Amino acid sequence: MHTRSVRIDAFRRDDGAWDLEAELCDVKPHDEVLQSGVWPAGEPIHLMRLRVTVDAEFDVIDVVAVSDAVPYRGVCENIVADYRRMLGLNLLRGFRAGLRERLGGVAGCTHLTELAQFLPTAAVQAAAGDEQRRRTMFGQGADAPRPFMIDRCHAWRSDGPVVERYEPRWYRPAEAAPAPNSPVSTKERP
Repeated sequence: MHTRSVRIDAFRRDDGAWDLEAELCDVKPHDEVLQSGVWPAGEPIHLMRLRVTVDAEFDVIDVVAVSDAVPYRGVCENIVADYRRMLGLNLLRGFRAGLRERLGGVAGCTHLTELAQFLPTAAVQAAAGDEQRRRTMFGQGADAPRPFMIDRCHAWRSDGPVVERYEPRWYRPAEAAPAPNSPVSTKERP
């Protein structure tokens, strides 16, 4: 009944920054009747793009938004310039909250804002494949900083088997939970 495609391509630039080019496309396999008219089968109802440039620290330094296909022509695409409000956000620190604050609800386009939410993980995947960035992200040597991905997902939790095996220096066993029906404290509670 509906196909949504999301694609993000990441490019490392000669100046050390990264361009993330994201596209969202919604298509119906049948003619769709909307308030604005009939949308023919196979023709995108939404075709939206974001190009976000981030520096080496993942700070957003440039944004271009485009809405090529929208159901309410003359209205929907008027919001694209507002996506420059993403400037200064950091993809790895509070990005999604900042995005909601600046472009949530009627302050933005639902589809462009949803598309932007994919950018942090896409940027991490792109940077992880870059050897120079990889050294910063994963650390090397005894004085290397804690790898950033620890405690950011289930697999990389600090008390889990991935950290225990691949980053044992940062492994922290979980505290044992008290056995069922055993007292938590020997002191009486008031």
